[in-house]
Amino acid sequence: MGRSDPDVRTREINYQPLPSQKAFHNCQARFKGFSGPIGSGKSQALCHEAIRLSYLNPGRLGLLGAPTYPMLRDATQATLLEILAESGLPFEHNKAENTLLMRDTRSRILFRAVDEFERLRGTNLAWFGLDELTYTQEAAWLRLEGRLRDPKAQRLGGFAVWTPKGFDWVYRRFVADNRTPGYETIFAAPRENRFLLQRVPDFYERLKGSYDENFYKQEVLGTYLNLTGGLVYSAFTREQNVVDLEIDPYKPLLWTLDFNVDPMSSLIGQIAGKKIQVLDEIVMRRATTFQACEEFLKRFPRHEPGVIVYGDASGNREQTTGTSDYQMIREHFSMHTPVPVQYRVPKANPSVRERINLTNSKLRTACGDVELLVSPNCKELIKDLEQVSFREDGFHIDKDRDRERTHLSDALGYLLWQEFKAMPRVGEHRERLF
Repeated sequence: MGRSDPDVRTREINYQPLPSQKAFHNCQARFKGFSGPIGSGKSQALCHEAIRLSYLNPGRLGLLGAPTYPMLRDATQATLLEILAESGLPFEHNKAENTLLMRDTRSRILFRAVDEFERLRGTNLAWFGLDELTYTQEAAWLRLEGRLRDPKAQRLGGFAVWTPKGFDWVYRRFVADNRTPGYETIFAAPRENRFLLQRVPDFYERLKGSYDENFYKQEVLGTYLNLTGGLVYSAFTREQNVVDLEIDPYKPLLWTLDFNVDPMSSLIGQIAGKKIQVLDEIVMRRATTFQACEEFLKRFPRHEPGVIVYGDASGNREQTTGTSDYQMIREHFSMHTPVPVQYRVPKANPSVRERINLTNSKLRTACGDVELLVSPNCKELIKDLEQVSFREDGFHIDKDRDRERTHLSDALGYLLWQEFKAMPRVGEHRERLF
């Protein structure tokens, strides 16, 4: 790696690129992308391309970015610093300014989150690279295109890596038959990453048991699918998911709430192994949290194993009365029942997309396993699972079509997230895999 310029040192580093990574580095397009499933070495390709361009443009400025600052810090930036340290490439990291100086070439790299893209105006760039482009707004990419104008750059270029996320702006600009002129994309094939399979031979099979079929095709096989149109809970069927259920008297009841005055909505369930069983629902018009507690205890006055409460993180916020929804529940239960009560409520809600993907994967995994069962008593939840759909823009749930919908499926998602959310796996940013 390096230039023939006598003022620039040539460096050899330990990097054995996979075929798709090599094709990505060799691509001469002004704007190029690397599209691949999880575990395909996208972050490695991104960071090695950033290092390569910092050597091809000695003394010039480049930018390495990600959708949010936590992603930039924990994944993109961490990967680059690890590669530099292991390769023995000399650098100086200015944490205060979030910049890095490549000492061989005196090139500088800016680390920037691109969620606030209006801040990207200004300095001329020789190159820029973005991680997880499908989670970035198109406006951010266009701002950076406008900054790619350093007259002293030897190799101007913008590049990005991503996992497919439907037929979005990234697909239209980089992939479609009528894609923007000057754009090219390299596609990584599933199972191409031999380094990953040597370390985790069952990587793909493990994910097949965790994801629903469409999400598996997108995330693990790298397929472009229209996952954003039509029904939200596409994995649900009455034939597979609706069955008669009975309360297990030896297991705690799980009560999960979506706080609305009209309707106040909640579900009661239990866990049986890997399965979640939804036993009953409480839907009350123009009701308070106290009234929901009264109805719960009316139906389940003394369940000895206790109750575990889940729900919307916004229930932690104080109301005009100075008391939060969860404080109301604590007070009511302490006064009216001796059964033990636990609370498993997050400080912040997961993203809507994460909850939807997890719910669909429990309804039916890519392997065909059904791990979410619903009692016929839960008539409103069943309507949610059959009727909740996306807006025409394809990216947001349509909450205006029927104001009765989405509340119970949201409550279900909060419970599932606390109990079954996937932990980071090998190959998902934190471990280095070429």
